[in-house]
Amino acid sequence: MTEAHLQKQAEAIIKLLQKEYPGSKLALKFSNPLELLVSTILSAQCTDERVNRVTKDLFKKYKNVNDYAGANLKKFEEEIRPTGFYKNKARNIISASQQILKRFNGKIPQAMEELLTLAGVGRKTANIILTFAFGKVEGIAVDTHVMRLSQRLGLSKNNNADKIEKDLVKIIPKKYWKNFNTLLVVHGRKVCSARRPFCSECVLKNICPSFKVFSKITI
Repeated sequence: MTEAHLQKQAEAIIKLLQKEYPGSKLALKFSNPLELLVSTILSAQCTDERVNRVTKDLFKKYKNVNDYAGANLKKFEEEIRPTGFYKNKARNIISASQQILKRFNGKIPQAMEELLTLAGVGRKTANIILTFAFGKVEGIAVDTHVMRLSQRLGLSKNNNADKIEKDLVKIIPKKYWKNFNTLLVVHGRKVCSARRPFCSECVLKNICPSFKVFSKITI
């Protein structure tokens, strides 16, 4: 497909998903940028639902960056254990908090290049924080759902999240960047799952290049 065709494909997908999932929003629960940072780090390889269950109690105990920076590593690991990969996540959250205190006066940085210097923060996490905590839409957050669906829908042939983001921002109008992630996440959970996509029930089946392949399995 040419870039012009990809742009039309992307816009058609977005409009159909917006109609199917009106009011879609970020599933992670947070009340400030620090909580969103912690939640997003915890969400790696974990469902948002489980993260929200863990952070419900976590946020009552750890209320500011000083609390996280001074947390006991072993104790903190146990508190976030249900999210999986808890050892790495605990180290990253504590380390990131210490970096925020030392280099950013205890404030979550609001620039992409600064966020990317924090432990455990890649472009996906940085994009989510900038977009949903600060209202700064600088890119598209590419998580496992966006990676999978972008490939299935023919919007990218890449396997690398950063390269997929570059492909997407070329063909998707900026006005859709904020909600593109949330639309694909909810669709990925409800219909286009990794193991068994329900193609016969998919609102995108008439324009999805993968429909013929997967529909043979799911019908």
